[in-house]
Amino acid sequence: MSEPVSIKLADREFLVACEPEERDGLLEAAAFLDARMRKLRHASKSPGFDRLAVLAAVDIAHELLDLRQQQQAQGTALAGNLARLRLKLETILEQAPSPL
Repeated sequence: MSEPVSIKLADREFLVACEPEERDGLLEAAAFLDARMRKLRHASKSPGFDRLAVLAAVDIAHELLDLRQQQQAQGTALAGNLARLRLKLETILEQAPSPL
């Protein structure tokens, strides 16, 4: 059953309904977003809350997409490495003397 959880973003308080088992994750995400918004507010000339929220969302989305792209590239590289390793193993096994 959903329960209201109080989160604070850039000195504004919000009540968000969430399941009890999701509470810690919500609080962690809110703290992350709050820190990002505070960093952007410090770097900007007194932007409004809405602008801070949009800038933080775009910044986090950009970071997420970069990480996904890196993960995909690493997965592709790993698949290529595994294919080469499999080919080497097959070659070695083919050249090995057969048991009696």
